[in-house]
Amino acid sequence: MGTVDYSDAWALQRELFLARLDDERGDTLMLLEHPPTYTLGRRALEEDLVYDEAERARRGISLYNVDRGGRATYHGPGQLVGYPILQLGDRYDVLTYLRKLEEVVIRVAANLGVEAERDPDNTGVWVGKNKIGAIGVKITRGITMHGFALNVVTDLSMFEGIVPCGIQDRWVTSIEQETGTRHSVKSVASIAAEHLAEVFERPLVWAHPEHLRARPTGSVGDRPRGSIER
Repeated sequence: MGTVDYSDAWALQRELFLARLDDERGDTLMLLEHPPTYTLGRRALEEDLVYDEAERARRGISLYNVDRGGRATYHGPGQLVGYPILQLGDRYDVLTYLRKLEEVVIRVAANLGVEAERDPDNTGVWVGKNKIGAIGVKITRGITMHGFALNVVTDLSMFEGIVPCGIQDRWVTSIEQETGTRHSVKSVASIAAEHLAEVFERPLVWAHPEHLRARPTGSVGDRPRGSIER
């Protein structure tokens, strides 16, 4: 989908969620990049933010309080973000879903020459002590929102404005940092879509972003709730 403002992507997620809830469309995977953005999940603490409002404004970084799990993370150019809107059924297991998302990111990293792995104590995908893929989700009535973020050619210095995922003694990395190779986010998106379809055993049908609107503009009513700083 290219670069999409966080608020627009969040609103579209909500539309797709409601359409999936009403069986008006099937499962959907949004793949995109965001402009520089910090998001704070439901467990975030005040001290997770390092840069104050003035510094964020100087650097052009937006801030959103969102309804996913987890704490603070960064989204920005050079990072592949995936938002699966999937129907898991009535008897879903949250941990199983998280492990499957991790598996998707691990497989993508392997395709790009990086041996990544899980950490038994922290959700996400890691290369040694450094996180390469963050995961934060919301599941309501068996339908998923939010998802994963894989650092491809991300400016890792942008993470200095937060405590990533609330973990003090570890840092972040990227495909570029680990391999010295620059991949386009678009090419990595194609790999991620294939692996997600395999892991979740769904057929994969590509759709143009203009066809993703679940309902006519304005029919949903409200944008997702949450405080927004521009």
